[in-house]
Amino acid sequence: MEDEKNISEIDISSKVTHNKIIDNKELNIWEALTPVLILMALLAYNIFYKEGEWLGEYSNQFILLIGGGIAAIVGFYNKVPLNIMLTEIWENWKSVFVPIMILFLVGALAGTWLVSGVIPAMVYYGLQLLSPSIFLPASVVIAAVISIATGSSWTTSATVGIALVGIGTALGIPTGMIAGAVISGAYFGDKMSPLSDTTNLAPAMAGTDLFTHIKYMSITTVPTIIITLIVFGILSATIETNGNADVSNLLDTIKSTFHISPYLFIVPLTVITLILLKTKPLIALSAGVLLAAVFAFIFQSDILSNLSESNFQSIINAVFVDTEIVTTNEKLNELFSSGGMEGMLWTIFLIICAMVFGGVMDGIGALARITKALLSLASSVFGLFSATVVSCLGLNIVASDQYLAIVIPGKMFKKAYEDKGLAPENLSRTLEDSGTVTSVLIPWNTCGAYQSSVLGVGVGEYFIYAIFNWLSPFMTLIFAAFNIKIRMLAGKEIK
Repeated sequence: MEDEKNISEIDISSKVTHNKIIDNKELNIWEALTPVLILMALLAYNIFYKEGEWLGEYSNQFILLIGGGIAAIVGFYNKVPLNIMLTEIWENWKSVFVPIMILFLVGALAGTWLVSGVIPAMVYYGLQLLSPSIFLPASVVIAAVISIATGSSWTTSATVGIALVGIGTALGIPTGMIAGAVISGAYFGDKMSPLSDTTNLAPAMAGTDLFTHIKYMSITTVPTIIITLIVFGILSATIETNGNADVSNLLDTIKSTFHISPYLFIVPLTVITLILLKTKPLIALSAGVLLAAVFAFIFQSDILSNLSESNFQSIINAVFVDTEIVTTNEKLNELFSSGGMEGMLWTIFLIICAMVFGGVMDGIGALARITKALLSLASSVFGLFSATVVSCLGLNIVASDQYLAIVIPGKMFKKAYEDKGLAPENLSRTLEDSGTVTSVLIPWNTCGAYQSSVLGVGVGEYFIYAIFNWLSPFMTLIFAAFNIKIRMLAGKEIK
């Protein structure tokens, strides 16, 4: 949930305070795991046997609520008051209020950027600049640069990410590959940016400072992004694309449908500038919507007239509901459509239901119990690193929130790292390598739900191509297994 990029000590302390750990000594490990195992079984059944529609369009949402109900039953059995569970659900809901508002604004942004010609202009000029032979690694680099500058993978996806998916789709590159490249670059930048909330939160939990954390994290992060770039370079060189002839046809179609002008780039540049100036995301995105609406009246009056009887009504529709701009090219028809705010409702419902499940699991003490069980298995340094990675991955799956995947293991494992003589930056790096980056690989996690909605690509499609994200936890374990650059406290040796 990288919606807050303006970090201060107050922001960090509030996140830590909110994400308190509820310990329930009466709960055993199997009771804690029961809701998780049932949830995973139901989700697997829905995905693999019912094509995601077992309970209708909102199957995953209903399954998360069922999981929350089972967790509540476990809680009642262990004499956990209902008000505690409801309090945790409410706290979770409050924590995702801003991300939900951002999702609504991203829907509005996509609609207004379409009817104003901003997205078509990005695709038009991008097709001329980005060669298919370098497109995927270039996408990684572009997304990484924007994410480092803004400190937000969410903002990166909502701006250049959308454009890159459009350009790559027009070139005939599989959307899963494009989304994987964008997400890989965006999360590299998010990890390494001092403006990122998770990059500030991880060292705060582990007990080290921000720049020591970033410098030490580069030891595992740089090799991971290099491998990612190499793989995408190979993929770009081997995949078949539509070629220059098709690109020329696409360029002609775009130019005949929209009024294309470099001035349209004022809109995304304004949004990025506001973010760089540390403007709150809600304000920056709102400005992007309003400015795009103005540009639509100036540059695309014909488009607005074709969409509705009133130009103003066309703008309102672009903000709130479906908008489809028909061209002579079928591929562009699919690209030049947007669901507006309405298109974000599925994702928002998913987040709300995920917060119910995570809130009940936290309220009954199940999250703390599962993490403690993992900690008890960590008898060696490698075992400790492994337990941290598994804990972060598990919490991203169970709690559906990357903040909890950083805060809870951070609190639980801090003393264990100290007892083994490990410097705190080992913990902060592992929290980011396994907590921050894997959140986007879980469909019902707030990050996975957001990225798939914004980019228009399902998690299942981009999962294998989000190379940086799934490779990062393996890289941190490899370094731990072979004792590579494992920093110890002064006077301590590896046990």
